[in-house]
Amino acid sequence: MEKNKNVLEIPYGTRDFLPNEAAGKRAIETKLAELFTEWGYDEVVTPTIEYLDNLTLGSSHSLEPHLFKLFDRNNRTLALRHEMTTPIARLVSSRLQDYPLPMKLSYISSVFRYEQTQTGRQCEFHQAGVELMGSTSAFADAEVIALAIRGMMCSGLKDFQLCLGQVEFINGIMEQYQLPPKMKEKLKDAMEKRDLVAFGDLIDHLALPENAKEVLKKLPLLNGGEDMLKDAYGFALNEQSRRALDNLCEIYHLLDAYGLTKYVRFDLGIIRDFNYYTGMVFEAYTRGLGFPLCGGGRYDHLLSDFGSACPATGFALGIERILLALERQNLKKPVRPKDIYLGYAQGKAGEAVKKAEELRCQGDVVEIALIPQTREAAAISQKDKGYKKLVYLS
Repeated sequence: MEKNKNVLEIPYGTRDFLPNEAAGKRAIETKLAELFTEWGYDEVVTPTIEYLDNLTLGSSHSLEPHLFKLFDRNNRTLALRHEMTTPIARLVSSRLQDYPLPMKLSYISSVFRYEQTQTGRQCEFHQAGVELMGSTSAFADAEVIALAIRGMMCSGLKDFQLCLGQVEFINGIMEQYQLPPKMKEKLKDAMEKRDLVAFGDLIDHLALPENAKEVLKKLPLLNGGEDMLKDAYGFALNEQSRRALDNLCEIYHLLDAYGLTKYVRFDLGIIRDFNYYTGMVFEAYTRGLGFPLCGGGRYDHLLSDFGSACPATGFALGIERILLALERQNLKKPVRPKDIYLGYAQGKAGEAVKKAEELRCQGDVVEIALIPQTREAAAISQKDKGYKKLVYLS
């Protein structure tokens, strides 16, 4: 009995998508794929398995415990991809060096990351996103943010907020107080975890004037609209932080041209959980979920680690998280309707096949009965299977 039970189990952190769930997932992915194509992004597909050295190139050692690792026949260590930006950076550096810049790439893929599972968090999950490579402009950043917002909108979401920050603002503030590298990392780790208690304790033990400590303690709390951003200039005593704020102002004005600023607020305390970000960063949230639907930012040095220097910016949307948000907010999922159930009487099989082909050529989704049925039985099948209309050949 125990053996049979194990046969029916699936690995920790994975899930099955039942027909309705899979239909909702595919419908959202299709809409996002169409959106990315409309904006001029070409789809790429990378291997599920990569060499461990490639996935961890330029990353901190804290990443490895979250990777699923295995070995090939030559005893080289492999890992399942944990996100898509690094594999695409490897792809661009190795296979697309002659591709015209700026390069606009998109993907819809599954990724794997070992972590404590909870609602909205799995070890295997699905993402859709874009990478825009070859431009350092605020225009490129604004396009990526606008596309992320449009992606959430076309998925059916209405009530969400995109929080926009800039890692160079944080770096500049820490630099102006000449904090040692290890302390910077500890503070950033506390900010990324939103652990304000640990963040405050670290600052209290610094050999700094009280006014400097007060400035540092306010960093995770700097969020709001344009007025907050103007106030933030008072904290920025060096050129690095001021340039970061100038960059956010320029991006925001471009987003205003897109008509999307109502979805955007500033959060200068955002520290993304990958250490390759070099400029603007963002996360999108919606009510009912305590984790981001979407995240991204600028990463100008990652491709250099693969030997091909190229500035870049991008984002990833969590498909399961979008589905969960739609469910919790009682919003309609974008599924393709099941149009017609086609039943037929004895002796009408050939005619039914021709009719089904005719209807499908018109764009209808049609399921044809596999055996003759009475009209009453066909009506029951139509209802049970969720089709809008019954066509019956008698």
